[in-house]
Amino acid sequence: MSSSEGLRSVRIGSDERTGWSSDRPRREGSAPERGPRVSVRCRVLPPTDRQRYAPGSMVIVVGGTAKVREAFAQRRFEDRGAILSQARVRKLLSGRVGDDELEAAATKVLDAAVTKRLAADESIAVLADGLDAEERARFVVLAAKARKPRHLIFLDMPKDQVDEADREVVNELRRTLEAGGLGEEGFMTALRLSGRTIDELQRIVFRPPPSDD
Repeated sequence: MSSSEGLRSVRIGSDERTGWSSDRPRREGSAPERGPRVSVRCRVLPPTDRQRYAPGSMVIVVGGTAKVREAFAQRRFEDRGAILSQARVRKLLSGRVGDDELEAAATKVLDAAVTKRLAADESIAVLADGLDAEERARFVVLAAKARKPRHLIFLDMPKDQVDEADREVVNELRRTLEAGGLGEEGFMTALRLSGRTIDELQRIVFRPPPSDD
């Protein structure tokens, strides 16, 4: 038998030549791995004087300055031990780590605190540093992995109290919230507070709904 007879030629279709096999290593620079799917249906809540969330939920407060968010949370959340923020952690770590390491260390400590509370089925109120969707996603993913409810409260401040550089982001967040679009980010409910409605909300609690009897 000749060598030419011992070998069979195999024809590969053009649609198969560019196919990707899981046995092949991914090339560097290829599409990044997909994160967990967090998209849900978002219900836009009407302003009220008392807001109830299920125990073990995560509520993210965005908008306003750090001082405004802190004052709002301290006066409204019944469980003040549930309040966490990057600003609080930075203050705790100030002087303990170098300035060039402070932000990274604060992020690591805050994420660890959130993860610990989620694992313990404890409620969480995160005061977001800014309006960046990526910052919100960081916490939403942690809550989604733990299968905990995620909610957002947007403090929609007057135009003169918003930095000019942030106005377009604020406007886009407002439009997305009102259209129920924050479900794409993984939020099950969204509450927008502006003007008098901020003052009208007196208490935020993490409690189960009242029994019917």
